[in-house]
Formats: sequence, C-alpha cells, structure tokens
Amino acid sequence: MIDVKRPLFSLGRIVATPGGIEALEKAGENAWTYLMRHCQGDYGDVDQEDWQANDEAVKDGGRILSAYTLKSGERIWIITEADRSSSCVMRPDDY
Repeated sequence: MIDVKRPLFSLGRIVATPGGIEALEKAGENAWTYLMRHCQGDYGDVDQEDWQANDEAVKDGGRILSAYTLKSGERIWIITEADRSSSCVMRPDDY
C-alpha cells in the first residue's frame, strides 16, 4: 500500500538550476520524488529549527526550504517562494 499524503501547499511553477538537474541525473533519481516529499511536509535533512520554521511558513505564507541527500551522496535543496509562485530544485552552491 502506498502512503500518499495531501500536499500542504502549492509548488507553483517548478524550475531547476543546471546544477540541480545534473545532480539528479548523476544519481539516477527523479525530482518528483523530492518535490512530493517537500510539499507534503517532509523537509528532509533540515535541523529542528528549520523544520519548525517551515511548518510556520506553511501556515503563515513564508518561504519553505527542504534539503535532501541523493543516493550519490550529493545534496539538493528545494525552495518554494513565499507567494507559492514557484519552487526551485538546486544544489546548495547554486543559491
């Protein structure tokens, strides 16, 4: 059985940096896996303070940042803008 949760917020327009795309391709992974986790409130490898800030941003309309470690060991971030107009998949050094 698949556990599918409802999205907590809109991702808006989904974009990615060349570095984010390259990281996913090298790892043989799909961005959708991480985008779904992100919008369902699984923020990945962020600390407790950032997790709480994200939960508050979902309620109050702030920017949301998730961090994930790919199978390759490389990290990606997903940032959804406060107005929910867009979400970007990137490497941390693309920021």
